[in-house]
Amino acid sequence: MNLSGSYNYALVALSVFIAMFAAYAALDLAARVTAATGWTRAIWLLGGAAAMGIGIWSMHYIGMLAFVLPIPVAYHWPTVLLSLIAAILASVIALHVVSRQNMSVSRAVAGSVLMGAGIASMHYIGMAAMRIPAVSQFNPFLVVLSVVLAVLISLGALSIAFLGTAGIAAVTFIVLGLALLTSSVDRRFAEQKLQRSEAYLEEAQRLSHTGSFGWRPATGEILWSDETFRIFQFDRATIPTVELILQRIHPEDAGLVQQITERASRDGKDFDYECRLAMPDGSIKNVQVVAHVVRAASGRNGIEFVGALTDITERKHAEEALRQAQADLAHVSRVTTMGELTASLAHEVNQPITAAVTDANACLRWLTRDSPDVEEARAAAARIVKDAMRAADIVSRIRLLFKKSTPPRELVDLNEVIREMVVLLRGEATRYSVSIRTELAPDPPLVMGDRVQLQQVMMNLMMNGTDAMKTVDGTRELAITSQPADQEECLVSVSDTGVGLPAQQADQIFNAFFTTKPHGTGMGLSISRSIVESHGGRLWAGSNSPRGASFYFTLPSKAQLPA
Repeated sequence: MNLSGSYNYALVALSVFIAMFAAYAALDLAARVTAATGWTRAIWLLGGAAAMGIGIWSMHYIGMLAFVLPIPVAYHWPTVLLSLIAAILASVIALHVVSRQNMSVSRAVAGSVLMGAGIASMHYIGMAAMRIPAVSQFNPFLVVLSVVLAVLISLGALSIAFLGTAGIAAVTFIVLGLALLTSSVDRRFAEQKLQRSEAYLEEAQRLSHTGSFGWRPATGEILWSDETFRIFQFDRATIPTVELILQRIHPEDAGLVQQITERASRDGKDFDYECRLAMPDGSIKNVQVVAHVVRAASGRNGIEFVGALTDITERKHAEEALRQAQADLAHVSRVTTMGELTASLAHEVNQPITAAVTDANACLRWLTRDSPDVEEARAAAARIVKDAMRAADIVSRIRLLFKKSTPPRELVDLNEVIREMVVLLRGEATRYSVSIRTELAPDPPLVMGDRVQLQQVMMNLMMNGTDAMKTVDGTRELAITSQPADQEECLVSVSDTGVGLPAQQADQIFNAFFTTKPHGTGMGLSISRSIVESHGGRLWAGSNSPRGASFYFTLPSKAQLPA
């Protein structure tokens, strides 16, 4: 990403005038240094160095300030002060050398090295004082080259200085010119560093599908990065506005986005939301928008939002595929479990059918008597209807568990779900001499959920409890309770008197494919936990004393649901 800078010509002119005045003061003081001796010479030398150093330093920073970049630039004042000291030291060396009556080669070389190093130090310390949102990197070759040039130019300037007053003037203007040149180079280095940083940021945004933006509600001004333009599929020349953005928002989400936008601009608070974009080609994008408010010193009218926009379409597709895979796995688990319960379910269905046949025979007998007893026949027929409805209800529940598609979430009575599973699994429990005891809350709060999935959770927990008691001696009891819990939740527990949780592996029972059964799949508890957590609840287990295990899960009641 190329950045274009501009110059503040008033500051450029000011830096030139400062250079001229500093040069005049340095010339005058240099002549006085040459003529003076003793302490007077030292005072004039320090005064001239201070004037010349401050002039170089001031011209350097004003020149840097004259170049305007489209980013905030700040300076670390202790480092700035250090660069001023370096400028004054370089000026002390320059004036000391040029004020000598004669100069040897070694003195000229030593002076030029010290003066060049001082000037280079001032400029690079000044660059180190800059605080810009960019990665600071230096080209070692160019750094060394700049120091060598500073030393060589200083050597030439010191040599010219012994041509007289004109030489001193030449030294002064060469030093000031060198400072102006390096000041311009410093700015160019800063611009190049910023361009590299912006290029890295742009590439990172492209790879992560994340764009950045700025928004000033008071003026309506919106700034977008290139990736934000790509996400919205607008031309780079387009001027973004709130109205233009709302045109891209999916009609079903536009009202919510507009409400969030208006509230954010009114209250000046951070916001975070997800919405869909309706693209011109008919496709749908899912995006997440996060913004942080930045307040200016002027107060509420000066707020600005700085944020990020992430294209999460692929993530949403992956989440949907994961949900579908989990639903398919849960369906397979249900079908597998129902297959294992075939004998018990057949017994449950056979009971009301047998009762209906018995009542039908009784009804026929009451009607074929010499004096038909209509009342008894009517009562027998009523029992037939009741038994048939009972059988149909059992078959309907079994079919619902076998269905792959599940109904949408609705208000569910957990007690009713528990009773339905007790009816379906009573035959399996009786087969292994397991008694089922229930203690259900008299008026439990309703929960918002998928009835079939909650039935599957109860079926898995009850089947696990029954399996755990198949081989134990003594009492075999499956206790099921429901009760209100803290934070407006419903708590359900399923306790058994079986073999208990596996020693040293209790923390693994909810892991996928972990099982202690010879023919188990290890998916029942894992699926149950994922179902409970998808309903906003929690599932955990604990050991009973002296034996057995208890499984607990909580679900939020309808009172916790958003209005």
